Amino acid sequence: MDESGNSKANFAKELKSKRESIFLPERVKLNGLSASFEFSLFVEELVKDIAGNELNNCVLVSAGSFSRRELSPFSDIDLMFVVENEKSAKDEISNFINTAWEHNIEISHTVREISDISKFLIDDLHTFTQFFETRYLTGNKQIYDDWNNELLGSLSPEVKQKLFNELIEDSNYRYSKYGNSPKIIEPNLKFACGGLRDFQLIEWIYILVHGKLLTDENSKTQAESFIELIKCDSENYSRDFEKLGNSYKFLISIRNLLHIINNKKVDRLEFQEQIKVANIFGYGDQGYRILMKDYFESSGSVYRSLRTLIKLNRRILFNRPPDTMAIHIDSDFMVLDELVIYKHKTNLSFSVMMKAFYYRALYNAHFDDSLRALIIDSIEFVEVDNWSETVYWFRKLLNLKNSVGKTLWIMNELGVLSEFIPEFGELNGFIQHGVYHSYSADEHTLIAISNLEKLNEDKSILGRIFNKIKNREIIYLAILFHDIAKPIDIDGHEILGAELVDTFLRSLGFPLTDVVSIKMLIRNHLLMAQTAFRRDLNSPETLDKFASHFQTVEELDLLYLLTYADMSAVNPALWTNWKSDLLAELHKKTYNMIEEKRSGEELLLENLIFNPGNIVNESNNLLETVVKEHFESINDVSYTNYFTDKEIATHIEEILKAKQISVLFKKQEHFTTVTIITYDALSLLSRLCGVFLVNDVNIHDAKIFTRKDHIVIDSFNVTEFQTHLPLDEGRYEKLKMDFELMIEGMLQINKEIRKLKNKWWRIEQKFFKKPGKISIKFENTDRYTIIDIHSPDRLGFLYTVTDTLNELGIEIYFAKISTYGDEIVDSFYVLDSLDNKINENYHHFVESQLKKAIESLF
Repeated sequence: MDESGNSKANFAKELKSKRESIFLPERVKLNGLSASFEFSLFVEELVKDIAGNELNNCVLVSAGSFSRRELSPFSDIDLMFVVENEKSAKDEISNFINTAWEHNIEISHTVREISDISKFLIDDLHTFTQFFETRYLTGNKQIYDDWNNELLGSLSPEVKQKLFNELIEDSNYRYSKYGNSPKIIEPNLKFACGGLRDFQLIEWIYILVHGKLLTDENSKTQAESFIELIKCDSENYSRDFEKLGNSYKFLISIRNLLHIINNKKVDRLEFQEQIKVANIFGYGDQGYRILMKDYFESSGSVYRSLRTLIKLNRRILFNRPPDTMAIHIDSDFMVLDELVIYKHKTNLSFSVMMKAFYYRALYNAHFDDSLRALIIDSIEFVEVDNWSETVYWFRKLLNLKNSVGKTLWIMNELGVLSEFIPEFGELNGFIQHGVYHSYSADEHTLIAISNLEKLNEDKSILGRIFNKIKNREIIYLAILFHDIAKPIDIDGHEILGAELVDTFLRSLGFPLTDVVSIKMLIRNHLLMAQTAFRRDLNSPETLDKFASHFQTVEELDLLYLLTYADMSAVNPALWTNWKSDLLAELHKKTYNMIEEKRSGEELLLENLIFNPGNIVNESNNLLETVVKEHFESINDVSYTNYFTDKEIATHIEEILKAKQISVLFKKQEHFTTVTIITYDALSLLSRLCGVFLVNDVNIHDAKIFTRKDHIVIDSFNVTEFQTHLPLDEGRYEKLKMDFELMIEGMLQINKEIRKLKNKWWRIEQKFFKKPGKISIKFENTDRYTIIDIHSPDRLGFLYTVTDTLNELGIEIYFAKISTYGDEIVDSFYVLDSLDNKINENYHHFVESQLKKAIESLF
């Protein structure tokens, strides 16, 4: 190799060696920001060496994290050439890019003319805000000075107001994409609420409002310079900024460790990475929980600081109204410009503090900075005083129509809620992993209350139920405490939680009847979802067992609301229309049973009035005798609850055609019902599930009806795998053809599943490889044995389970398939080959065989 070739190779090795020597895990865990600063300085000198003294008609500046001197190990090296005229600097820029490429330096660069400032100010907010963060490296300094003068000169008062609002709007859009809570369990460190971008937004707002760039300081990172600057600014300083610097350093340290662990640019802190990062920090057993508590504290600090700065600078930009316009609420508080203001300078008592939160919710306002700082100061030393007055304001807050959820949220963020309810403090930062859970336990709880409040304007059955409640504090307290015992014991937390809250509820002055109602809701908060998603809602036994938990329809309504609030706040993506429909069906049936004092059997028999004439009327080819024979051949009276007269007529017509298989599609509002009519055969159900699987179709439930002549009518409610919407009608023919090929033995399911795994291997690695326990439980009803299987999800799960049950000689008559992100909870109503319930002596063997089959997928 010639001398220049050796130079390139050595240079590449030096860059790699420098990165590895700077970003040592033991150093990064102590101060990742200092490592980023040192690495950024090294890259700056590197870029200057490549440029030499050849840039006369342009200036080369760093941008993004490079300009902030906060490069992570694999951050993009963003550069910007500023020119007066691009043509005059074309050769200089080209030479630089070619030299960088020859030295194996990967850079991202843009070329900007000074006239671009006015252009992007109008057309592109993202690009314009990048102009706020540039740092001179080399080249024509006069061009850079002219650029910055033009940039700051463009910020007229009107432009500042416009950009301020656009920045806030853009952050809200980002939250909608990456999570609108600083307590996301698997956050994107850069873009999530309370992440690195929020800290940068704080800087951008400061630059925008004060017209002062932050890249002049040469001895430290931009973040460190900014923190010092904001602390010195008495007008804009808030106590929230005391923790901000350390919080940002912690976030940068985690990001740097993520890059080191993965040897590439990674910003999402997933469960496996949390374990690895926690080990580096030396957190010990369950270290990821400690890590995430620290993360939540830091992200919360960033988010609160951002909210504070937004309020401060909105008043600067948009002029606060005069004090004469204030609403004087009482001797302690007034409201002005959507701010609750404390009239005194003394520390707050706890009861007065609680009154402040009530007024905050009542007027849908915020605290002014002095009051906010006073609460933060006071909460460290104040004890809950004047209990009766404190309770009075707390209960008034819970009975407000609006702003309860967000007020409880700020109470939690400022430490007031855990001071008032010490048990709630244990929920702060507590996490359960899996796609099923998106938020920490405290955040989930408060989002649940906010979701319930949104029903104020909802015209659905849930909205109507919520709006007729006169005393909302019962449902709010049930939500507030429903997971209170999770930090003690996740399994059985609903039972323990109901007992934990008894003393506190009595101390609030509730009568015994209300205490009993709240405890009933806490104890049963999982019951409605478990029944709706795992049990046959056309089973009298299921309905009777569920209805036995309620004395009144009001109790049922409250549990319905609690179930909705709980489910909708776990993970927005997992609250589906299918789940909503099942809960509505269970509520409606149970409501009628309680209201009319009827059993489940009596309710269902209403719809079992068999009139062959009605079915004959739906067809031009059927005789009543044929219809009667069809019903007599099906040993399941719930058949008419599942299908309309028209659908039953179609079933009989298809059977009379004597085809090997008939496949019927019915598009519903939220799913597609696929009914398959064919002759029963060995492992039929598992093979049907296999066809759905290889066609990327999700099965939500399945009901199997078998005639005495062994003709089966299997009905599946399904959706698209990726969109969770009803099946595209254009795919019906392909599915029908695959079912026909399967019956003919021409479709080899195992081979097709192997192809599927090759197709989805990236998704399988990302979503189907998380660890977890397999739990299998048995329950006997009057007619069936129910097998509940709780497991991490895997591609081919349902096919494998149904195939295993078939091999064990177990017949499936009904199945509910519930997927919660990366977790599966499937329930199967089964009998043995002699149509008996599964013998209890056989349970252990069935369990072991199912676990063995499922584990083979891992």
